[in-house]
Amino acid sequence: MSPRAARFIVTSAVAAALALTAAGCNTINGPETTGSIGASSAPRTEADWRTSLDTWGQRYRENPGDASAAIAYARALRATQQYSQAAAVLEQATMRNPNSMPLLGAYGRALADTGQYAQALDALDKAHTPDNPDWRVLNAQGAVLDQMGRHAEAQRHYEAALKIVPGEASVLSNLGLSYALTKHLKQAETTLRDAARHPNASPKVRQNLALVVGLEGRFDEAERIARADLPQPEADANARYLRDMLAQQKDWKKPGRTLSIPRLDAGT
Repeated sequence: MSPRAARFIVTSAVAAALALTAAGCNTINGPETTGSIGASSAPRTEADWRTSLDTWGQRYRENPGDASAAIAYARALRATQQYSQAAAVLEQATMRNPNSMPLLGAYGRALADTGQYAQALDALDKAHTPDNPDWRVLNAQGAVLDQMGRHAEAQRHYEAALKIVPGEASVLSNLGLSYALTKHLKQAETTLRDAARHPNASPKVRQNLALVVGLEGRFDEAERIARADLPQPEADANARYLRDMLAQQKDWKKPGRTLSIPRLDAGT
């Protein structure tokens, strides 16, 4: 490894902590699930999520058949990394409300969190219809397909979602990472720059852009992107996370090697 690339190595313990932080940012700033609590009441800090967890958990326990309560409770569980419990809550709720598309969409996302990709696709397929597609579900389906290695199919789902919501940052970000997974880095960078320019783009979008720019060998520019417009502690954390992610990609250009990138965003 070159001296310049070596600057991008951090300890695995720090990387694990930063990956958890990144996942939290991604969840908190992600798109709303159809049928869930509205954006105006959505929690934004860890303390808010904990309050939401208590509030909606109580409501769910009082009435497990309440679809809105189940969705909101599971959303808070996912935001606090309690993925298996979120999937269990939504499984019970869908048994009581088998025809609820919002519930099926939330359940599919929760299953994706736990790596149950085939089951996730099955639930998401039932969460909308061909004559009335939901762009959030299309985006989630694309994320699951990418995680299954079915990148061409995933990209078709993102493109279908973008026909409904042109320029949507969360979809463009996933599409950009999908291009990166197939090693089309220039296309990935262009798409992620479009995503980062969106006024509703989450910090995770810029982090993804920085990663792709770094993979192209422009390490200094990648670090500037990762640090831009952030308070110093967050900027430093982003830079360390970027360095670790790039260090993991050693020899990715060699035949047979694959890229390892952050999990794509299936939404909340």
